[in-house]
Amino acid sequence: MNSVLIRQLGVQEYQSIYDAMVAFTNRRDPDTADEIWSLEHEPAFTLGLAGKPEHLLHPGTIPVHKTDRGGQVTYHGPGQLVVYPLLDLKRLGISIKQYVNLLEQAVIDFLATLALAGQRRQGMPGVYLDGRKIAALGVRVRKGCCYHGLALNVSMDLSPFQRINPCGYPGLEVTQLADLGVNLTVTETLEKFLPCLLSQFLFDEVEIPNDKTRFANLRPMP
Repeated sequence: MNSVLIRQLGVQEYQSIYDAMVAFTNRRDPDTADEIWSLEHEPAFTLGLAGKPEHLLHPGTIPVHKTDRGGQVTYHGPGQLVVYPLLDLKRLGISIKQYVNLLEQAVIDFLATLALAGQRRQGMPGVYLDGRKIAALGVRVRKGCCYHGLALNVSMDLSPFQRINPCGYPGLEVTQLADLGVNLTVTETLEKFLPCLLSQFLFDEVEIPNDKTRFANLRPMP
């Protein structure tokens, strides 16, 4: 049986969550249940394995964290929904390429429920609206198990993105739900996004600690 545990972690400092993801992945075994962590981060810039310092233009006082995910540089901050699926891709029978596609599709499906047409861009992982990036992806797979994940801009201060070349692309514009007339909190966004994400995976059972009423109607893919 493939089960998944969904954890809602609130606002968290980046490094502690990064360390926790790595520790979880290092200690898991073939019987460990998959987990999905949802949270917001305190302000932070993160650099992927191939991240080039020149894409950090003016970080100022915002901390910079080097990570082992793919991709270049991005920004995390309050008002952004961050979702970290900690999945055994080997057990699920999903390749890395398929996994990235499933994450993008979950965001595209979610945006469609808001009458927004999300798009992919060739060679530029993530989801875009009219050429502006609304969701960033960065993943790492170790021994068939993934961590890191995706960040969806909901209602945040976007100005720190002007201090970097987002994802390594000078001049790349970013956007968010609030600027598109969608007035949702991060928690409300998670409520609507989770079914789109869960529908991409064949989970037999979904567990949400603390029995959050607002998530009572969530069901795994039939």
